[in-house]
Amino acid sequence: MTAVNIEPALTALAAALRGEGPAVELSAGPDGSPAVELLETPGVEDAAAVVRTSGSTGTPKATVLTLDALAASSMATALALKGEGQWLLALPVQYVAGLQVLVRSLFAGTRPWAMDLSGGFTPEAFTAAAQEMTDKLRFTSLVPTQLQRLLDAPSAETLAALRRFNAVLLGGGPVPPALLTAARDAGVRVVTTYGSAETCGGCVYDGVPLEGVEVRLADDGRILLGGSTIAAGYLDAPELTAEAFVEDDGVRWYRTNDLGALDADGKLTVLGRADDVVITGGVKVSAAHVQAELERLDGVQAAFVAGVPSAEWGQALAAYVALADGSPQGIAGFTAGAAWSPALGALAPKTVLATGELLMLPNGKPDRLAMTVRLTELHQGK
Repeated sequence: MTAVNIEPALTALAAALRGEGPAVELSAGPDGSPAVELLETPGVEDAAAVVRTSGSTGTPKATVLTLDALAASSMATALALKGEGQWLLALPVQYVAGLQVLVRSLFAGTRPWAMDLSGGFTPEAFTAAAQEMTDKLRFTSLVPTQLQRLLDAPSAETLAALRRFNAVLLGGGPVPPALLTAARDAGVRVVTTYGSAETCGGCVYDGVPLEGVEVRLADDGRILLGGSTIAAGYLDAPELTAEAFVEDDGVRWYRTNDLGALDADGKLTVLGRADDVVITGGVKVSAAHVQAELERLDGVQAAFVAGVPSAEWGQALAAYVALADGSPQGIAGFTAGAAWSPALGALAPKTVLATGELLMLPNGKPDRLAMTVRLTELHQGK
């Protein structure tokens, strides 16, 4: 397989983590190897890395991560996973989950193995990279779309490679229940994660906060994440930093844009985005709820639901649906059958775009903005 040169990235990150160099921002080079940029971070002396948020719902922000926050995140991850080991890099390094694979490896003193992503993410490339790993303890981070691809008619080699990991961290967005069930039935040790660039990546594993992480809910149900893994703020954006980060009783908190619930044991359930409520015909509807109902339908792998402008309803529900059978015949059959209408009743989307897969960002997250634009164009303001 093609060698991926991660040495410059590891060298620059190691210097930043030792406090011997400026903060590092990584991006994908033309040959798939990480490109390194050194950044000054005025006002943050111990900055080690800068990560751009995905921009799935707006303009990306440059999040400044400090040495202490990254160290706390790395240590808490090792405690949660019961050990440090070798990591497989299967995500772009410009996003926090990819960066963290390198950071955790540096703190652990282990050698990460970088998957060749120059041809995109494929089960064959993932399997080949996993087979090159040598450590007894093995970990990787994936997004749901990647795991779905690995479990769609997997080869024996791919299944064996997946089962060899001590943990597969799965984050970057909601995980369809059917995917989680399929993975665990296949013997894959999946750990669902919740977090963002502002929290050094995943900081809640299977609903439980990592060591040093605190979770609480604001009066409006919004999830607040606090503790030692919280970012210093956004680079050159003091107003955005003040809106997103607050200090309370000596704890630094990040105000997420997600709604959640905590059970009696403090386990977190993410209910959806605070801005996903669609008011259609005067009725408030959770787009996340409609999305979950669509994903329960036979043949639906994933869905995205949004509100689009409507002359009749003010806003109308519209859905982008990824089908297991994305062929023209499969799409035609799903559309003709209109299975979503009786299943959802009054909550059925007015417009549905069925296809083989959702539109995705380079980090594997759904491209919410692009899909909303497509759905708005398709609905035509009706």
